Amino acid sequence: MSTETVGHSVPDSDLAYRVESINMEQPWRWLAAAARDMRQTPLISIGYGLVWVAVSVILTAGLIAMDMAYWLLPLAAGFMFLGPLVATGTYEISRGLEGGQRTDLATAFLAWRRNGVQVALMGVVLMIFMLAWTRLALLMFALFFGVSTPTPEILASEIFFTLPGLGLLITGTAVGALLAFGAFAISVISIPMLLDRNVSVLEAIVASLSAVNHNLYPMILWGLLLTTFTVAGIATLYIGLSVVMPLLGFASWHAYRDLIKYDDVAGPSAEG
Repeated sequence: MSTETVGHSVPDSDLAYRVESINMEQPWRWLAAAARDMRQTPLISIGYGLVWVAVSVILTAGLIAMDMAYWLLPLAAGFMFLGPLVATGTYEISRGLEGGQRTDLATAFLAWRRNGVQVALMGVVLMIFMLAWTRLALLMFALFFGVSTPTPEILASEIFFTLPGLGLLITGTAVGALLAFGAFAISVISIPMLLDRNVSVLEAIVASLSAVNHNLYPMILWGLLLTTFTVAGIATLYIGLSVVMPLLGFASWHAYRDLIKYDDVAGPSAEG
C-alpha cells in the first residue's frame, strides 16, 4: 500500500484523519483478510449470513404468493444499496477480532446502537437510494411493457428474450449502475467509521467520498467485486449469501482500516 496520504480535519470536531492511497492489489488483500476473519469465527459468520438468507427467502416467497414476482429483479438489484447497512454486524465482528475479543451473534446484530442515531440516518440515506431505484424500475417497466404485467411463469422469458425485455434490461442496468455507484461512494467506509468513531453521518459520508475520489480505480474494482460476489450469492437461491455476506462485510471493515488513518492513536470511539 502506498504511503501517500491526503489529510482532512473537520472544524470543531475531534475527527482528524488521512485518506491513504492504495493500489489495485489492495481489494484482493481485503478479501484475503476477510477469509481469515471467517476462519476465526465460522459459526457466528455463517449464522449471521443465514439470518439474512432467511429474510430474503421469506420476502421472495411473499412476493410470489401475492403475484408480485416482477418485483424480484429490482429488489434483488436494490439489495446492493442496503448491503453496507445489512453488514453492520460483520463490521462489529471484525472490530472485536482486532481487539482480541470474540463477538456473539446478539452483539453483532445490536452493534448499530454504538452510534445509533447516526447509523439510522445513514440507513435513511441508503433507503432513499433504494426507493429511487424501485420507483425508476417501476417507471421503466411501465414504459417497456405498458400496463400489462407478465405472469411469474413467463417473466424471465419476457425480460431476456423479447425486445422490450432486453431494452428494459439494458436501460435498467445503466440507471441502476449510476445509482449504485452513488450509494457505494457515500457508504463504502461510512458505516464502519460510524461504528468505530463518534462522528456524524455527514462526516462519515465526506470521508467515504474522499476515499473513493483519491482511489478511484481501485475502488471501482472493489465495487465490481462487491457486485459480482453479491450477484453470485443471490443467483444460488440466496444460499451463497450465507458465505458471501459475512465475507464482504469483513472485507469492507479491512477496507475502512486501510483507507482511513487517524491522527491520534486511540481516538474517540463511538459509544452506545
